[in-house]
Amino acid sequence: MIAETVCSAVSAAGLGVAAVTAYRKRFLAATRIAAYSLVPVGLVMTGVVGWLADTAFSPTAWAGFVVLGGAWVLFATTCAVERRRGGTRKERRAAARAERQDAVAPAASAPSLGPATRPAAAPRAEDDFSDIEAILKKHGL
Repeated sequence: MIAETVCSAVSAAGLGVAAVTAYRKRFLAATRIAAYSLVPVGLVMTGVVGWLADTAFSPTAWAGFVVLGGAWVLFATTCAVERRRGGTRKERRAAARAERQDAVAPAASAPSLGPATRPAAAPRAEDDFSDIEAILKKHGL
């Protein structure tokens, strides 16, 4: 008796949380929360909680299976919608941020100063003295 009461209270609290979530316009999450919160009531109605006490196939048990099936359908539907949308809410937000950042032009680099010139190669030992010799010959030394 107490287990059924606890399961019912947990389900009622879960449905309350689902209602608040739906009020905040997060319907996909609210539906998933509602599916999870219906599981304890379904388990009580199917007799899983009181398995040893009363496991006969009663109309209440079949109604519990229907509730569990409904919870499964709600859960499967939210998963399918989430897959179709392209991921979880966090993933969609991250993708939207990335699109906004890509839409803005990237920062421009420093302007080029003309065609690139190759730096002068390091002179070899022979070339160093040839310039000096040419200057000395010019002056007659």
